[in-house]
Amino acid sequence: MKNQKAFDVIIIGGSFAGLSAAMTLGRSLRSVLVIDSGQPCNRFTPHAHNLITHDGKAPGSIKSEAEAQVLAYPTISILNDLATEMTGESGAFTVTTRQEHQFQTKKVIFATGVKDLLPAIEGVEDCWGKTILHCPYCHGYEVRGKRTGIWVNDDTVYDFYKLIAHWTDDLTILTNGQPQFEVDQLPTSKVQIIDSKIQKLDHQNGALQNVVFENGKTHNLDAVYFRPPFEQHCKIPETLGCKTTEAGHLEVTNFQQTSIHGIYAAGDCTTPMRSLAIAISQGNLAAAMLNHELINEAA
Repeated sequence: MKNQKAFDVIIIGGSFAGLSAAMTLGRSLRSVLVIDSGQPCNRFTPHAHNLITHDGKAPGSIKSEAEAQVLAYPTISILNDLATEMTGESGAFTVTTRQEHQFQTKKVIFATGVKDLLPAIEGVEDCWGKTILHCPYCHGYEVRGKRTGIWVNDDTVYDFYKLIAHWTDDLTILTNGQPQFEVDQLPTSKVQIIDSKIQKLDHQNGALQNVVFENGKTHNLDAVYFRPPFEQHCKIPETLGCKTTEAGHLEVTNFQQTSIHGIYAAGDCTTPMRSLAIAISQGNLAAAMLNHELINEAA
């Protein structure tokens, strides 16, 4: 191994939650290492929204500015690497990386996000985060009133439809197969339901134009809301025994503590409310509570 340097806190994940936590800990005079693999969920999205002072900026640009501000604190370091293993217990954790670095730390914050499992359908990845959308609070304003699809095929369709209908009344539900819900519970006079299998998405540089179905038919849409399944981007917490929720998020207390003492988590890996503002808030809270824990343990 390349080194055995010790830190008060290691933050695994260097996007918005992780950088927010790092700044709070740096201002608390803690030695901090942020390990970041450079694969944030929002890397597909050209513009961040619903974040005051940064509305409309590119997420990467905001992150770069945040990194510069965080690194102004002399006790904070950022390592571009991937954490692959962690052992030990609170006060004496060891974190190993893909580049064979090894570090000691008293506490750990996981701000590792989740990995969306996109279907292997042509055009989906190209449109993801641009016109195939996850959250109306992040992107709904930009596609308000436009021809909009909702790609869903389970009982969440009822609430999903009511939510998106707030932004547009030109709605089509895409089930991509036989509906697995009671169609007559939806206002079919207001919403079209297409159950044909999706073959591909026609688009221009991620700007959706048509949904093409296996039966050869097409349907014009400007945007589609889609909530794909996901998995934890980092498997280390589960390997250590951190509890997860039924939905697959890391289970945390109101203070962002996981089920294992000395390990905190923040951001998308802990909540379905995936927004930059919430990630920043959770990172700040996790760091403050962790610092309080360190102070109490040293007393």
